[in-house]
Amino acid sequence: MAAALALAASDAGQRVLLISVDGKADLAEFLEVAPLTAEPVECRSGLWAMLLDTEEALREYIQLQLKIPMLARIGPLTKIFDYVATAAPGVREVLTVGKILYEVREAKWDLVVVDGVASGHIIGQLGASQAINDLVHVGLIRSQTEWMIELLADRTVTGAVVVATPEEMPVSETLELARRLRDETPVELSAVVANRVLPELFGEREEALFESLAARASGPSETVMRGARLAVDLRRNRARHLDRLTAELDPPAPVYFVPYLFLRTHGLRATRQVAEALVAEMGE
Repeated sequence: MAAALALAASDAGQRVLLISVDGKADLAEFLEVAPLTAEPVECRSGLWAMLLDTEEALREYIQLQLKIPMLARIGPLTKIFDYVATAAPGVREVLTVGKILYEVREAKWDLVVVDGVASGHIIGQLGASQAINDLVHVGLIRSQTEWMIELLADRTVTGAVVVATPEEMPVSETLELARRLRDETPVELSAVVANRVLPELFGEREEALFESLAARASGPSETVMRGARLAVDLRRNRARHLDRLTAELDPPAPVYFVPYLFLRTHGLRATRQVAEALVAEMGE
């Protein structure tokens, strides 16, 4: 979904950076490009993408903040960093979020889209800056986390977009994530995208005709009718979960629907179809 959002924005003429923070290779597959690296590469006109590498982020931080040239790998320093990150939870998360926010602050991009970690870990990343800021009251670390918190809390700059499928567990997890974003982080929930939404096959008049035909069907046509009935039942069962999502979302946020794409592959064609569906849903 992150790739589709980034593609839609770049198609609209924006200069976009797409970042994967968990090392997944599927972004490259979705955009049909070579495997991504820690350096932004232009995938399409106006669209750059990169993988966020913690070691590279540490290297860049040292160069920018401590003015230490790092021409070779930072092996010993990396070991120290791993020790500190283990002893002081939040350090690695701050470094990750700091790299993303640095790209935002530098204003080289009109939009930065982040393909974030799973919902169980994203709260820790987004809340780490505030947690460390509460512990450290003076010095460089304090000043660094302060500007991060300002950007994260600025609703005109930062927003979370949560993706869910219309099923019981994903909807429950989305509602819980929305609550935790509100209570534990400075980041606002901007929107929810309901993915893989099945289409409604029949209106009322069409359904009455379908029931009449199904009652008389036999042989191969009966198999077709059973398949159609299964599709209708699935659509309506999932609609209950979508109704719950929109009714219980707190804080309230727009919910955009992306149709189920009956495709076997997930390359650029599918990504573009999702992007077009999002643009149509948002009315842009």
